Amino acid sequence: MGIERRVTVYEGPGGPFEGMAVADPQAGTLPGILLIPNVLGTKEEDFVRAERLAALGYAVFVADVFGQGKRTTRADPDMARYMVELNNDRALLKGRLAVSLDTLKAMPETDTARCAVFGYCFGGKCALDIARASMDVKGVVSFHGVYDAPPFPNVTPITPKVLVCHGWDDPICPPDATVALGKELTDSKAEWQIHAYGHTGHAFTDEGINMPERGIVYNADADRRSWQASLNFLEEIFA
Repeated sequence: MGIERRVTVYEGPGGPFEGMAVADPQAGTLPGILLIPNVLGTKEEDFVRAERLAALGYAVFVADVFGQGKRTTRADPDMARYMVELNNDRALLKGRLAVSLDTLKAMPETDTARCAVFGYCFGGKCALDIARASMDVKGVVSFHGVYDAPPFPNVTPITPKVLVCHGWDDPICPPDATVALGKELTDSKAEWQIHAYGHTGHAFTDEGINMPERGIVYNADADRRSWQASLNFLEEIFA
C-alpha cells in the first residue's frame, strides 16, 4: 500500500482541529514524530516533509495548533494573527500541544513509547514548549525556532532531549537570545545541543522563502546539515 495521508479531526481547547496523519499502515509499529508547522499552519509542504520522514520508517502527525480552517498565506497582510493569539496565551498553546501529541499516539502505527517532535519557526517554539513541560517524548528538534520562555516555570528536570538547529544571523533570535536559551535549558537540567549555522538567517529550511532584507532566506547547506543532524538525533534517542 505504501505511505498514506489521513486527514484527522480532533478535539482540544478552542477546537476542533484538523491535522494530517502520514504513515505506512503495513509497516507495523513505528517511532512517532509530531511535526509542528510554521506561522501559516498546516499546508502541503508540511505533508511532503511528513512523507519524507515516513519513508524513513516513522509514523508522523502534522499538528494543527490554530484550529480547523485557520490558515494563512504569505500574501495575507495579517498572516501572523493566529500565532499572535497563542504567543499571548502560552497555557492555551500548551493544552493544544498536549492534545496534538495524544493524537499522534492514537495513530495505530505509533509506538507510544518512542515519540519525538519536529517544529519549524513558530513550531520550533512549540517543540521547545513541549520540552519545557516535560511531555512524554524522547526528544524535540527546533528548526529556526523562537526561544522566548513562557511566563510560567519549566518542569524541572526537562526530560526530553533537545536539539536546536539555529541560523546564527537569525534576526528573530539574535545571539543573546540563543545564549539565554542555553542557560535556560541548563538551569532546567535538560540534555541539550544547539547547532548554529554561520551566515544563515531565519526559516533556512523553507525553499519558498526569500526575504533577505528581513533576514529570512532559504539556505541549502543549513537545510541539509540540520536535516542530517535531526536524523542522527532520532537514531540516538530511539536506540
